[in-house]
Amino acid sequence: MGAADAWAEAVAHTLPGQDLVGVGADLQPWTILSGYRNGVFPMGLGEGGGPPLGWWSPDPRGVLLPGDLHVSRSLRRSLKAFEIRYDTAFESVVAGCAAPHRHGAWITPRIVDAYQDLHHLGWAHSVEAWQDGELVGGLYGLSIGRLFAAESKFHTVTDASKAAVVGLVAAMEEDGMPWVVDVQWRTDHLASLGVREVPRTTYLELLGGLIEGEPPPRFRG
Repeated sequence: MGAADAWAEAVAHTLPGQDLVGVGADLQPWTILSGYRNGVFPMGLGEGGGPPLGWWSPDPRGVLLPGDLHVSRSLRRSLKAFEIRYDTAFESVVAGCAAPHRHGAWITPRIVDAYQDLHHLGWAHSVEAWQDGELVGGLYGLSIGRLFAAESKFHTVTDASKAAVVGLVAAMEEDGMPWVVDVQWRTDHLASLGVREVPRTTYLELLGGLIEGEPPPRFRG
């Protein structure tokens, strides 16, 4: 049985409303990519995201869909203060997201190394908010076809991470093709930007039509 088949079977045997699909496996690039293609992502079960390694497929799933992005008047004003860049400071964005003082920090050195490898292979990308030549916020995740699986975001200036989300949507919309942004779990903060919840079955149906597509121009190659 291949990795993709194993993930598909694991998800199929996960009860509705149960988020944890399995424990173990490795963080090799193709293990991770196979997981995402089947709606599964890694995150440690231990303190601070440490071992053992868990694999998750939330039910319901938090997603941002075309037409759903909400930009408030105050955020629209704030956007003028930021320059959005793509893939110019991937390591720094991941470091910002992994800062140990952050509440609920889960990004371990092992996770950092795995996504650095995926970045070098052209799968992992960063969207960055800059202000006066300084990186003040951003997000990173995987681009697989028309799916962007957002892993984490950070900010040191108010609204900088929200600006990165707006920049991500701009990149996804650039060529006018369908897309979906996966945020794993919906939070009140993400809901304010338009994130909604969908059942896991609906999310998997969305994936089936998107992951084999051509990535947005910003995230190709």
